[in-house]
Amino acid sequence: MTDKDLYFYEPAKGHGLKHDPFNAIIAPRPIGWISSRDARGHVNLAPYSFFNAFCYTPPIIGFSSTNWKDSVENIQQTKEFVWNLATMDLAKQMNATAAHVSPEVDEFKIAGLTAVPGRLVNVPRVGESPVAFECKVSDIVRLKGADGKEADAWLTLGEVVAVHIDKAMIKDGVYQTAAARPIVRAGRRGDYFEIRPENMFEMIRPD
Repeated sequence: MTDKDLYFYEPAKGHGLKHDPFNAIIAPRPIGWISSRDARGHVNLAPYSFFNAFCYTPPIIGFSSTNWKDSVENIQQTKEFVWNLATMDLAKQMNATAAHVSPEVDEFKIAGLTAVPGRLVNVPRVGESPVAFECKVSDIVRLKGADGKEADAWLTLGEVVAVHIDKAMIKDGVYQTAAARPIVRAGRRGDYFEIRPENMFEMIRPD
């Protein structure tokens, strides 16, 4: 037993707070900075706050889009996309690519970023980003609630088929996670954290 004074709510009935705490509690979350290309050749670059890795072999990453957005439409058409690491140095550019614009508008140009052609996919990566994953789609799933009712959200999963890493991020054969100062989502509409080397710690698992 604990003596914590707990705030309790049922999401279906509303949270009763100033801001929905859900995505602030599930935090920090890596940013799915996704570049894609539609069947006509238009390029899109957009950040998604519901993003993560799901499998080692094969390596699979995924992001969830609330509403059917350009990224999902493009990826459904071409079956390819690229994930780009969002860092502190690229925070403003990443945020600029969140603007709602028409599919014909190139977010790379809006943010002043370099579109570097992919090696194994026909989708560009962000040249300024220190890490990028080229991916081929493994599945696009419409999410459902516990009652089976379809949500207005789609989970896009992709197998990583090529990896680009700035060699400055590798020391003695080990990728240094905090070296790039990645930024992560922390809830509300605009809260973020910066990952710094001094904030990292190690715990060896008991097995």
